[in-house]
Amino acid sequence: MTTTALPQLEAPLFVTDGGLETCLVFNAGIDLPDFAAFPLLDTDEGRAALRAYYEPYLALAERQGVGMVVDTPTWRANLDWGARLGYDADRLTEVNRRAVDFVRDLALEHPLVPVVLDGVLGPRGDGYVVEAVMGPAQAADYHALQIGAFAGAGADMATAVTMNYVDEAIGVANAARVASLPLVVSFTLETDGRLPSGDTLADAIDRVDAATDGFVAYYMINCAHPSHFASVLEGGGSWLGRVKGIRANASKMSHAELDEAEELDRGDPAELAADYRDLRARLPELRVVGGCCGTDIEHVIAITEALTTE
Repeated sequence: MTTTALPQLEAPLFVTDGGLETCLVFNAGIDLPDFAAFPLLDTDEGRAALRAYYEPYLALAERQGVGMVVDTPTWRANLDWGARLGYDADRLTEVNRRAVDFVRDLALEHPLVPVVLDGVLGPRGDGYVVEAVMGPAQAADYHALQIGAFAGAGADMATAVTMNYVDEAIGVANAARVASLPLVVSFTLETDGRLPSGDTLADAIDRVDAATDGFVAYYMINCAHPSHFASVLEGGGSWLGRVKGIRANASKMSHAELDEAEELDRGDPAELAADYRDLRARLPELRVVGGCCGTDIEHVIAITEALTTE
């Protein structure tokens, strides 16, 4: 493990996990109010469920001889969502710190795997809808709690996942810079390849970089199927080199359709893996791969094998 550099920036391939929340809800039958996994850290049963979820991914990384970015289960562990679940600021700080400790302990059981401990934070509002809009200064203040907890617990980096408008991403980056914690920003895209805010991915990346002096270590795309955004990667431009990670959905459905779905759409793992191979041809710096909603270990195995047997 490292606390000063991000080895995935130089390695051929690092993996992540898949769709944590959808796996726990649909595959493991665990009730997650507000789609929040972090309360599982508070019980022995919950921690056992999280361990059972993460272990196959670490085993995959060890088997394939690749590194792993190990995410904390804290996408919803911010002030607004936490309050809905009975967590005040002090309790949220504590559970975010324990989340880093939890994934560190898991990683230590796989000493052969190069591991990066990643503190995950999500948007203040809904991941699919631009709401509770903040300016950069307000967003920095809002997300400072999680960023500070991750830094204090010794995380190697943080990732702002499912960002859907630019100013919130800028705010998170500014908070991370204050904490001296490397940050990745992962934008979600609609079926037209644009952010829910309407911004193009290229413009979003350029605006965040301009506002933060390029502080963001790299960018990712998550919670969208490759068919939604592959075409926006065809135009060229230096911004493509800033996109180093993909965590795609298994389903080709839109965000609105996924919100209404009562059954899990796992898509086709082999087809998704082939999509990742095509994406790598369009993204010269693609180094971090995993899954998002609807994906599980079968998808990530297929993706990893597709990219390590080329």
